[in-house]
Amino acid sequence: MEDKYLQLFLDETSLYNDIVLGHLLPSSWWVSLPRFIQTWLRNYIAGTLLYFISGFLWCFYIYYLKRNVYLPKDAIPTTKAMLLQIYVAMKAMPWYCALPSLSEYMVENGWTKCFARVSDVGWFAYIMYLIAYLVVVEFGIYWMHRELHDIKPLYKYLHATHHVYNKQNTLSPFAGLAFHPLDGILQAVPHVIALFIIPTHFTSHIGLLFLEAIWTANIHDCIHGKLWPVMGAGYHTIHHTTYRHNYGHYTIWMDWMHGTLRDPEEDAISKVK
Repeated sequence: MEDKYLQLFLDETSLYNDIVLGHLLPSSWWVSLPRFIQTWLRNYIAGTLLYFISGFLWCFYIYYLKRNVYLPKDAIPTTKAMLLQIYVAMKAMPWYCALPSLSEYMVENGWTKCFARVSDVGWFAYIMYLIAYLVVVEFGIYWMHRELHDIKPLYKYLHATHHVYNKQNTLSPFAGLAFHPLDGILQAVPHVIALFIIPTHFTSHIGLLFLEAIWTANIHDCIHGKLWPVMGAGYHTIHHTTYRHNYGHYTIWMDWMHGTLRDPEEDAISKVK
């Protein structure tokens, strides 16, 4: 019975492989590869496409269609700066994709608390589990990010790679994945740890992992969305200038509870004074 249920996960990941690899590569190039390598290749192609498509579309919108609306001309990063960010992200991308590939392997083998269908638990339980999953992820990413600053060797050898981009005119959506590979993996690990703690809908887990690429692009565009309690780009830009505030990921709650929150609007008022 357990093997039959685990087959649902295998069928789902096989479908994802067919959608991505089957439409982009000749079948002779990938069908004979080990399953883990197929999964990694699919994640690598999908992650790379998502990074470039979301990055280029967002840059085109805020830097050209809405030039001087969201950001003044002198705040727009140079092409050289964005190309450097792309270079750093692309060096790390193959390693980033190992984490979701590993999480899928563990799910397929029944090592986690994942469930395959919402109907297995019902909509109310699904929503409660999703909230709990996001709380665990928020908690984990906050502390992982904070320790990458507080533990000096981790900052020097890992996180400093990302903090090269520390001013408004050097940050861009492409900076969102410009990390040392191990740094990027460490900050995504809470997504995987949560699978062992919280019953998690597998499809939602996959979707949220890839949402990271879009979310990180958004919080590096320097545009303060002013949607409480979201930890938007206004907060994250402050993080890139003070290094000691706004470690959170999706919301301001963890920073608020631990005294590391710095509000963009209050910050702007204090600078005027």
